[in-house]
Amino acid sequence: MPKHILVGYDSSETARRAYLFALDLARCAGARVSVVSVYQLENGSDTAPLVMADNGDERLADLRAEVGQLAPDPGIEVGVAMVHGSPGDALLAYVEKHGADHIVVGHTGRGALARWLMGSTSTDVLAKAHVPVTVVR
Repeated sequence: MPKHILVGYDSSETARRAYLFALDLARCAGARVSVVSVYQLENGSDTAPLVMADNGDERLADLRAEVGQLAPDPGIEVGVAMVHGSPGDALLAYVEKHGADHIVVGHTGRGALARWLMGSTSTDVLAKAHVPVTVVR
């Protein structure tokens, strides 16, 4: 059974369902949950890191509030983090750095063309993860 569940979270409906699934799993397993939101900066933008530094604390507080309102459960330890990078790679790096042993992500529901053009975080994570992955629809 998992002890540390990572949830990739982007405020979408499928991410919300993935978070609720992770809470149910954590409740059954006695695990803790890390909710991780990944932000990407536009290539070539010199000001983007400065903008993120200026409002990073506010964005993290908003994310904590949003997650806390979804399903408050004082019996489950829930951490919230924001990381930078390509979503799939950033989530996998978080797993390695923090020892998560299960990943839960939402399925975007994009069509084949959109997935081909923009990629899919769930497909990327499934292809590269060394821990179990659950994709929630």
